[in-house]
Amino acid sequence: MGKIYPVITEEYRLALEAAKPKLKAFLTESGSAPLMLRLAFHTAGTFDVKTRTGGPFGTIRQKEEQAHGANVGLDVAINMLDPLRQEFSILSWGDFLMLVGALAVEVTGGPIVPFHPGRPGSGHKDKSGFEGSWTSNPLVFDNSYYKELLAGEKAGLLKLPSDKALLADPIFRPLVEKFAADQNAFFQAYSESYMKLSELGWADIP
Repeated sequence: MGKIYPVITEEYRLALEAAKPKLKAFLTESGSAPLMLRLAFHTAGTFDVKTRTGGPFGTIRQKEEQAHGANVGLDVAINMLDPLRQEFSILSWGDFLMLVGALAVEVTGGPIVPFHPGRPGSGHKDKSGFEGSWTSNPLVFDNSYYKELLAGEKAGLLKLPSDKALLADPIFRPLVEKFAADQNAFFQAYSESYMKLSELGWADIP
């Protein structure tokens, strides 16, 4: 399905450009990039293809959505972002959160993700209910998740049943092996996938 992106005003564009360096500095100084990336994924992942509801429009700031079990701890992320969001209040919550997720990848060494603005705004275990990291350095975005997944159990690192299932699946295991061996391939696939995630249910050509 193709996309037709909305035209934004010059004022909106300037606010977006002004927000980027401040968000990068915030993500770097606070060490919150993993949490903010999780926030972006969870707000976009609500899209329902059948009903065309949910999606990357910032509704996760609502208490009802934060109360969902999968969203434990994301209220912390919203509260951390609120001062910056107030400074750039012209930006919709949808754009703001999807931009934060894209920049969280960039500041930790990952690929630059294409970002298209114009989404409408809709109305200390601070991670996910799990304690620990999936990689040895969670503040660096690279392909170490796949390398460590293939390496097996390692003290101090999380491996959930959903992670281990990737190795047992005949479709996903080759991808794990590919991304473990080729970081550039992972970056390219991730960049394309994040852009698609951040635009679910938005700007679609009828």
